[in-house]
Amino acid sequence: MARVNLILLLLAVACALSTVNANHRARKLFVELEREQGRMRSLEVEWGQLQLEQSTWAGSARIEKIARDKLRMKPPAAAQIIVIEATK
Repeated sequence: MARVNLILLLLAVACALSTVNANHRARKLFVELEREQGRMRSLEVEWGQLQLEQSTWAGSARIEKIARDKLRMKPPAAAQIIVIEATK
C-alpha cells in the first residue's frame, strides 16, 4: 500500500510540475504575442505615413515645378503640338 501511495504522490507532483510549466509557457507566448501585435500596429502606422509621403512626392504639381526649375523644361507652344488620331 505504501508503494502505491508513493507512486500516486510522484504522479501528482509530476502533474503539478507539468501544469506549472504549461502555464509559464502560455504566459511567455502571450507576452510575445502582445509584443508582436504592438510591432504590427507600429508598422501599420509607418506604412500609412510612407503612403502619404509617396503621394506627396509623386504629386503632379511638384513634378511640374521640378521640371520647370531644375530641368528648365517648358510646355510646348501650340504650333509645336501635333494631334494624331487613332484609326480603328
